[in-house]
Parts: sequence; structure tokens; C-alpha cells
Amino acid sequence: MLKDRRALVTGSTSGIGLAIARALAAEGAEVILNGLGDADAIALLCKELGAAYNGANLMDAGAIAAMMAEIGPIDILVNNAGMQHVAPIEDFPPEKWDAIIALNLSAAFHTTRLAVPGMKAKGWGRIINTASAHSLVASPFKSAYVAAKHGLAGFTKTIALELATHGITANCISPGYVWTPLVENQIPDTMAARGMTREQVMNDVLLAKQPTKSFVLPEDVAAMAVFLCSDAARNITGANYSIDGGWTAE
Repeated sequence: MLKDRRALVTGSTSGIGLAIARALAAEGAEVILNGLGDADAIALLCKELGAAYNGANLMDAGAIAAMMAEIGPIDILVNNAGMQHVAPIEDFPPEKWDAIIALNLSAAFHTTRLAVPGMKAKGWGRIINTASAHSLVASPFKSAYVAAKHGLAGFTKTIALELATHGITANCISPGYVWTPLVENQIPDTMAARGMTREQVMNDVLLAKQPTKSFVLPEDVAAMAVFLCSDAARNITGANYSIDGGWTAE
């Protein structure tokens, strides 16, 4: 389905991004990985997927520009890289705010602005932004993340309107809690912020939000990404798809 399409997936060395990269590669796309991790492990992933890799620091606009110039025109852009920090607003480190906004929101602006000219030249493109249930609702102690994801949803709608006559779609996928390193790593901070045990955070904070009482699988998100890249989704743009076990239905 995606033969001869080139796809950049940011934050794709683990978790949701890796699942999306695998799914796109399985459909025939040429994939470029980006993310952190052990060099040997990344080399194995590249071999597995027949993929290239660029380890640009997405919190640096100059590094993003260099990456986009190096990899050349792409047909599919998946802005997936993200980070999280959990703390009460009065204790929230300003440097964490700046980092989260840079990686979760500003990086998507920079990759998109540089990818769009090539997509316009071809008259075809797919921009998929991994948002979050927190693009639609808020949770305490996550001020930067919620602000960034709300911003990403608005950014997606805006570029969808701008690109609607160019054969380019732009959509969000908003997962609930997916069992990934990002979710696992925020458990200790949530334990501290709320004075809870690990089990209480798992059951009373995380899964309490999802009526299905189960974590979303990375493959669930990847399947939606593949669909949004298909010709069947040509008229889907500016949408925000929830995959959250019913969280935002309440």
C-alpha cells in the first residue's frame, strides 16, 4: 500500500513510534527512524526494518533543519517524539516546561514546515501527530504536557486547513495510557506528587481513566496511523482520533 513512500517517524526507537515504524515498513514504506537508545540496538532495528536512522536532537531547531535537509523529501511525517514530567505547578521546574514544549510541540512545527514543500511538490502527503487524551482533557500535575498536547491538536487543525487543497492531510491520534517507557517512567513522579504506592497509581490514576481497565497497545495506534496513510483516508483531515478505552467519552 505504501510502496515508494518515504516516512519519517520521530521518537521511533521504542514504544508507539517503533510500532508505527514497523507498521509502515510492513506496508512497503521506506522508513527513517529518529530517537534515543543504544547504538547497537538501533542498528538492529534499522536492519530489521530496512530503515535509515537520524539521531537529531528534536529540542534544537537547527538540528531538526539539518536532519530534514539530510534525509530529503518525505511523503509521510509522524511527529511522535515526546516526554513527560509530573509535578505541582508551584514545584514544576521551568527547564522541564521548556523541554516538554520544545519536544512535544515546537519540534512538530519545525519538522512540518520543512516537510510541507516537498509534499506540495508531489501533491501528496500525510502528517500524523501523536497527541494524547491530554489533547482533549486535563489531569493534575501535568501542566506542560497538557499545554503541549492541546497545542498540538490546534496546530494540526490549522495545517489541515492550509493544506487541504494540496493532497496533504494532517491528523492527530490521541491515545490514552499506552504501556510504554514514557508511561512507566512517570509512575515514580506521580507516586511522589500524590503520595501513592505504585499499585495505587496504576489502578487509581492510570487505569481509572480508561473504562476498559486496560492499557492501549502500541499496535492499536500503529494500525490507525497506517489507515490514515491510506487512500481510503484521503478526505480525513483535521481530525483527532481517540484511542483511549473510552476515557474521553465521559
